Amino acid sequence: MNDYGDFCMQVDAVVGRICDALIKNGVADNTLVIFTADNGCSPAAGIGIMQEQGHNPSYIFRGHKADIFEGGHRIPFIARWPRAIKPGSECGETVCLTDLYATAAAIVGAKLPTDAGEDSYNILPALLGEKMNSPVREAVVHHSVNGSFAIRQGKWKLIMCPGSGGWSQPKGKNASGLPPIQLYDMEKDPRETRNVYDKHPEIVESLQKLLEEYENSGRSRPD
Repeated sequence: MNDYGDFCMQVDAVVGRICDALIKNGVADNTLVIFTADNGCSPAAGIGIMQEQGHNPSYIFRGHKADIFEGGHRIPFIARWPRAIKPGSECGETVCLTDLYATAAAIVGAKLPTDAGEDSYNILPALLGEKMNSPVREAVVHHSVNGSFAIRQGKWKLIMCPGSGGWSQPKGKNASGLPPIQLYDMEKDPRETRNVYDKHPEIVESLQKLLEEYENSGRSRPD
């Protein structure tokens, strides 16, 4: 497809070699392998070229790396641990890469000090497919390249800027003619096309309050 496509195939081959080595050395069954990314695809990868050939690296989601939209933050997350994770299982929990710290601590039985991993939640129950009465984390905070924030709780995502917050159009903290904030129902509108901030003022107020609480306390995970 292009140089980026070659790079992706190389990564795939290297991950395969790692997994083969685990099997060869007899440790695959009790080794947790996580394959993920740190953000959405960068325009430097040649997104336009890929789209011309029928491939959208952001899938159905809006935006790309640096944006506050889902294309900038929603990433693949594949976990393989034959002894603990049921093959082929899926989980709809909203999690964050910061959670890997607290999760690794839980796996080895370590207790995190209160001043470490302040935004890290233990997602081991989600990985193991355990039945849960509540989400593994209260909410997830996003941040774009221009300093704009968003907070996601359940199906709701509140964006504290009028545009992409990054390199996509509309951009700029004062994107002309747009409402100052955005609220999306991610279950009904995963493409983030219908800003419903004016229809759910109570949700906007609740999420703004939660974001302020995190900011004031300097953490999102309870002490």
